[in-house]
Amino acid sequence: MASIADISPATAPRRRRGPVLHFIGRLFREKPLGAICAIIFVAFLLVGIFADVLAPYAYNKISPLNRLKPPSLQFPFGTDNLGRDMLSRCIYGAQLSVIIGFCAAGLATVISIILGVVSGYLGGRFDLVLQRFVDAWMSFPDLIILIVVVSVVGPGMPQIIVTLGLLLGIAGSRIIRGAVVSVRENMYVHAAQSTGASTLRILWRHILPNVMAPVIVLFTTRVGTVILAESGLSFLGLGVPPPAPTWGGLLSGSGRTFMLQGPWLALAPGLCLTVVVYATNMFGDALRDLLDPRMRGSR
Repeated sequence: MASIADISPATAPRRRRGPVLHFIGRLFREKPLGAICAIIFVAFLLVGIFADVLAPYAYNKISPLNRLKPPSLQFPFGTDNLGRDMLSRCIYGAQLSVIIGFCAAGLATVISIILGVVSGYLGGRFDLVLQRFVDAWMSFPDLIILIVVVSVVGPGMPQIIVTLGLLLGIAGSRIIRGAVVSVRENMYVHAAQSTGASTLRILWRHILPNVMAPVIVLFTTRVGTVILAESGLSFLGLGVPPPAPTWGGLLSGSGRTFMLQGPWLALAPGLCLTVVVYATNMFGDALRDLLDPRMRGSR
């Protein structure tokens, strides 16, 4: 009988990678575009978190001598009509987008989980009434509700976060409910019910962990939706009030007024908004393909 020392390193069992590293490897191997968009998404998050460190100038530093300077080494994104550095203002705009996007998307995801899990698991008349309420809620245009709420309570970051969280959360509960309806018929749920487990324990230990894949995808896609909605409100003058630099506000203010004299005033925030929203949506699509076993990319 061969001893343990006689086993060569080549025949020793290979150590398996962790689930996170395995998933990252699958992402780069099967979804290269999604991997690139994931890198952009993480870079956007880091830029928003460390905006105070990365911005070369203060976002509201006025320098009349540098008014409407084109892009250069000193000002890579140029300057606006007041001589403020556009790169710094776009970086601080990313910080506001990170705060609003992640807070509103997180609130929307929590609301979707609560409504979707309870409605999908309980079913019956409660599910019927709640889903008719969701249908009625989804029939109202989101932008109109946003404009009405902001016009009544006034512009500001908390109002936008709460309103977008409610709008997207109630509408997104339909997705979570569909996942819960398919999960509640599995054998382990019936086994937990037969052993006398409480409803709260079943929801927390058996239902919620098995619907985390659509929850993660829903959160990532909601981030891009919130950023786009907030930019639309800021473009209309109903978002975060100035002098806070938001990408939509940069497009609406000096970007629209001095567009012919300085095209970079509209191109810089517009490109930032386009790249981030596109990367966020494509990253969410890649996550859906990899996490959903019914999709082709999950094989």
